[in-house]
Amino acid sequence: MKQMIVHCEEQVTQMALLEHGRLVEYAVEQATGTTSVGSFYKGRVVNVLPGMQAAFVDIGQKKNAFLYVDDCLHPHLEKQPKQKPPITSLLRVGQELIVQVMKEALGGKGARVTTHYSLPGRYSVYMPNADYIGVSKKIEQEAERTRLKQLAEELRENEEGMIIRTVAEGESRETLQGDIETLRELWNRITLRSAQAEAPALLHHDLNMVERLVRDAFSRDVDQLLIDNVRQAERLHTFVRSVAPDLENRIHTYKEAEPLFRRYHVQEQLDKAFQRKTWLESGGYLVWDQTEALTVVDVNTGKYTGTSHLEETVYLTNMEAAEEIARLIRLRDIGGIIIVDFIDMDTEEHRQHVVERLETMMKKDRTKCLVVGWTKLGLLELTRKKVREQVMNQFLQPCSSCGGSGWEPAQIPNR
Repeated sequence: MKQMIVHCEEQVTQMALLEHGRLVEYAVEQATGTTSVGSFYKGRVVNVLPGMQAAFVDIGQKKNAFLYVDDCLHPHLEKQPKQKPPITSLLRVGQELIVQVMKEALGGKGARVTTHYSLPGRYSVYMPNADYIGVSKKIEQEAERTRLKQLAEELRENEEGMIIRTVAEGESRETLQGDIETLRELWNRITLRSAQAEAPALLHHDLNMVERLVRDAFSRDVDQLLIDNVRQAERLHTFVRSVAPDLENRIHTYKEAEPLFRRYHVQEQLDKAFQRKTWLESGGYLVWDQTEALTVVDVNTGKYTGTSHLEETVYLTNMEAAEEIARLIRLRDIGGIIIVDFIDMDTEEHRQHVVERLETMMKKDRTKCLVVGWTKLGLLELTRKKVREQVMNQFLQPCSSCGGSGWEPAQIPNR
């Protein structure tokens, strides 16, 4: 049983994804802080930095956006020059151009933008200038991959590019064509607005959080979508009718007196999932520490003593931890470098099984993840694409007493 639970309040909307009652994904959007990832702007170059091979672009936000040289080149790697040109040959101060936000402004940094434009639809991602076709790796049958790629080749025009999404598996030519034509029309409207607008200007804003998650995650394997706001439910019905009409009957308005998140134990699970120490069912536990550069996870046996010998106890704890780490990384929406300190294992076979378990569980994550491998110190290194601010950072701030260190000054007696 897979459910999407949407709780709406005046200033905030929260979404939880449950698998057999267990929380696996959570997102929140505040009315005053809508995300800009995916949005298009007409920007003006305000500074070009040859030493950084980058430029700063005014897009109308508090901080100027950052545009790296790689994001100015042709989207298709095969069409890029063998030697990277200087940024000064591509951009000049005062130049106006269309950019798309690929990373939210985080901390003291402005948003990161690109000219590798992409417009996601229900069944495809449309890239107006990419000149290549891709098919989701999650579509595994070779015959279906070939069919979809041929369809995309027939439907694209000029130097368009597109990526066929997982949900397109088994869909007809007409379905795919309708999706691509809608995105093509949207791109034409963006370019027309750009020609008429004065920089800096917003040209197109991506969907709100609920619509975006429905577009990307509401598929046939989701049995039910519950939403507790009648007005938002009506809007959602209209949206789903346009992108996936066969799934509209799975949307239900929740009208019970008991709060939706309490009914499905969402808040209870959130409180446990965002603790520094999270317990495993066996009695082992994980300790999470976040730094500016990376996130570190430490695995411990805790109360779990096993039934046979030490190596087996360690192996079973690590296997359970791998599964829970994958779930919590996705749930907390952690991005960047992640280091996991698993309990030391003696056999290479056990080490490989732990990596395989982690990789298998992380395939469920819609955000790009990569398990890099074991370091020389026996730590497991992985990365996850950082797009938006972590969920917990939207509700928490560094402690005014300890400055976020988690420590308070020791009371040293007078000597």
